[in-house]
Amino acid sequence: MPDPSKAVLVTGCSSGIGRATAERLATLGWTVYATARTPETLGALESAGCRTLALDVTGEASMRAAVRAVEEAEGAVGVLVNNAGYSQSGAIESVPMERVRAQFETNVFGLVSMTQLVLPKMREQRWGKIVNLSSMGGRFTFPGGGFYHATKYAVEAISDALRFEVRGFGIDVVIVEPGLIRTSFGEAAVHGMTGEVPSDGPYADFNARVAQATAGVYENGALARFGGPPGSVAKVIERAISARRPRPRYLVTPSARVLIAQRKLLRDRGWDAAMRRQFPQPGSS
Repeated sequence: MPDPSKAVLVTGCSSGIGRATAERLATLGWTVYATARTPETLGALESAGCRTLALDVTGEASMRAAVRAVEEAEGAVGVLVNNAGYSQSGAIESVPMERVRAQFETNVFGLVSMTQLVLPKMREQRWGKIVNLSSMGGRFTFPGGGFYHATKYAVEAISDALRFEVRGFGIDVVIVEPGLIRTSFGEAAVHGMTGEVPSDGPYADFNARVAQATAGVYENGALARFGGPPGSVAKVIERAISARRPRPRYLVTPSARVLIAQRKLLRDRGWDAAMRRQFPQPGSS
């Protein structure tokens, strides 16, 4: 039997974690297919040795075409890094349903579709690794981030089930849970709120404060010093896919460890009390 393909397909490489991961793996000698909705943004990665493809994880035809291109060239996608995703903030009642659906389409359904597409060839070669980018936010919930956290809770549950289902075929499933990462992620979350969530009504003050707090955390908040650059996540992903038997979960950055531990310690009512000290509670004034 020929050696299995270990070609890596990374989604969401136009910036941040996806870009850093593709660049690091290519530099270390992996065959990397870096993807983005607009492949014109991937010129620097192509120069770094990546092969580039257009891939929109909300479009079935686009996903099928990207996977087919890798399989035709390499035999199989050996490693899938499901990185594409974004944050949508706002009080549950105030976020338009089309934005809720879009959030799940990218963060959850795209991840599932990509996984389903690569698994047949992984099973056939009896080797593969699927890395799902979750978040420390898959282990607790901040007010105003309910829909984003829900997508990451879903990623955690899907990954846990999948890990059991495919291990017998020689396929590992890894969850990576970054804490605060200094990328455009916080800026995108704030833009999603200010641009698409109503600025008036019973949640106006709350939504504004959540946007302010989100921007502050990523720029100069108390937790910012416990964060890290995208490269810190890329290093963990490289370590996980290089391991003969990777761990099911990898926490990245001290902020993830601190906040997850705090959530466990405080339990539900204690966490709610801590959140009331940071966010205005709608309807309480």
